[in-house]
Amino acid sequence: MKRLAVRYHRAPGQVIPVGELAEDRGSYFFEFDEFFITQGSPLSPFKLPVVPGLQTFQQLPGVFDDALPDGWGRLLMDRFLRQRGTSPAAFTELDRLAWMGKSALGALSFHPSSRESDEVVKGGGLGRLAREAQAVLEGDAAVVLPELLQAGGSPGGARPKVLAGVCGDDLVTGPEPYPGEYDPWMIKFFARTDSPDTGAVEAAYALMARAAGISFPEHRLFEVREGRFFGVRRFDREGLQRIHMHSLGNLIGANFRLPCLDYQDIHKVVRLLTGNMAEVRKVYRLMVFNVLAHNRDDHVKNFAFLYKPEEGWRLAPGFDLTFAEGPGGEHTTSVCGEGRAPGQEQFRRVAAGAGIGATEAAQIEVEVLAAVKRWPSFARDCGVLKPTINRIGKIL
Repeated sequence: MKRLAVRYHRAPGQVIPVGELAEDRGSYFFEFDEFFITQGSPLSPFKLPVVPGLQTFQQLPGVFDDALPDGWGRLLMDRFLRQRGTSPAAFTELDRLAWMGKSALGALSFHPSSRESDEVVKGGGLGRLAREAQAVLEGDAAVVLPELLQAGGSPGGARPKVLAGVCGDDLVTGPEPYPGEYDPWMIKFFARTDSPDTGAVEAAYALMARAAGISFPEHRLFEVREGRFFGVRRFDREGLQRIHMHSLGNLIGANFRLPCLDYQDIHKVVRLLTGNMAEVRKVYRLMVFNVLAHNRDDHVKNFAFLYKPEEGWRLAPGFDLTFAEGPGGEHTTSVCGEGRAPGQEQFRRVAAGAGIGATEAAQIEVEVLAAVKRWPSFARDCGVLKPTINRIGKIL
């Protein structure tokens, strides 16, 4: 039976035991530490209640699954395992959590860690990481660079990306905390089908989202010879403090690979989890933006929540907001059952069910629409190519 100790980084210098996670022949077991039960932080209130005794699961509990890489991060890990002569199929989910150790997104860590290096790597440059990421995607990388493995082993999603400390145009990779002058960022590279202005499009969408009243982290375009890459300051870090983060999908046990939710469901979850109508209004605004800005890749792991003991649960800032077609040209998350062409009728039905008045809903819609109409201006400011501006503009 494989076992891991789980710890929660509640505040800088304050790490408390959560409990012990185990795996045996495809079943998972978890038991909370007695101290954690007495202090009672609900790290996954719907699926992992804070109660004494052993809990048994047929799949890895979602709050721990959020600490695992998927897509790009898993590809890197699998390539590295094959280099060492290890079959990825023999590497269990607990093995992968042990590999993440203290480097997982959010505020949880897993012990003992199996990381082979805890060294912060300076230099190398973003361009080199971009070239190596492309080589990995194309299957041309004979060896995965240690700094790429360190920086890219955690992020989810299919597009190549790295976690790094950023100070101006300088980067460091490796375990946190970074040197004092370096702030934690996530930087996205290009997938094989991406156009050269993909990063610029996402930067323009970030400006558009902010203009629409959506909370969005600090962002920038990193310009190197290999391209212009979109990056955001991580919202699961505030200085030296790690912030607990939980995806919507894993919070409620929904599969992000399938269209399985409606925005009516999301509003109910937000109201139940946060108990705060301000957070409900935030998700309504985000829904309207996703529809009007044609962001149809709105699956359940593209919504997340942050938890602080002193504040409780809150909707995370917007992320992965960009022009995107969904499955079959529809929204991954439907709006009152409509995925292909949702509009004001569906908006208002969602608003009524969520307790948002018609006047307030209309005002949110007006504000979002005004921002989306400024797409050409935002796009030009970010250097989006003219054909892309026109193509997206016609659809919007």
